[in-house]
Amino acid sequence: MKLAGHLALPENRRIRALPGVVLCPGFPSVANGGSRAATRIYPLADRIAQHMEWAALVPSYRGCGDSEGDFSLEGWIGDVRSAVGHLDGMEQVQGVWLAGFGIGGALAAHVAQDDPRVRGVATMGAPVDFTHWGLDASGVVSYARSLGIISTPGFPDSVESWAEAALSVRVDRCAAGISPRPMLVLHGSDDREVSPLDARVIADAHGEATLRIISGAGHSLHSDPRCIAILLGWLDSQITLIA
Repeated sequence: MKLAGHLALPENRRIRALPGVVLCPGFPSVANGGSRAATRIYPLADRIAQHMEWAALVPSYRGCGDSEGDFSLEGWIGDVRSAVGHLDGMEQVQGVWLAGFGIGGALAAHVAQDDPRVRGVATMGAPVDFTHWGLDASGVVSYARSLGIISTPGFPDSVESWAEAALSVRVDRCAAGISPRPMLVLHGSDDREVSPLDARVIADAHGEATLRIISGAGHSLHSDPRCIAILLGWLDSQITLIA
């Protein structure tokens, strides 16, 4: 399956070894650009590459942008894992971190829990689980079709099985598996899509996570300069972990 993405590398490198970060986009919506929602964080990847001298990769999940396939949470987890493998396989990259917005944070945590290639994880506005999808799986599939991220007729074969895979993702359990590797948990105090309580549950499950609740912020943390400043500061602090 062909997957697209945006890879940003520094133009002028002072050091040979680069830390790498996979930036996982949130769920597409009409408001954030639909199937091309990932393009909204391309500038962040470019900023990390040019100002911090990291390699930054934004994957376009299956069904989104120019990537083939159809949306499923299980499939998107595989896409993030492939992105980690791509960065880790680059000769100039030494060490891979994950950072995800909304659902992207959940994907990042799920991949990182049992992947030793991931040195640390940052989640921003991530839900602790997907119980709400189980209550209306058909509605989620219909919405995904309306966005164009499911385009194959008859997909999925079974909505129930499709939903079961989503319900198996518990970010608090993932956080426990990530420990003792570092974790940053960011959330907006006024997030109306995902309760800030989810952030506290995730951070508590990790045990030593850095938890920051951003006053007055909503769910779209990719456009909140305070969130980005905290994320960049956290990433900068991670380079001492490169072996």
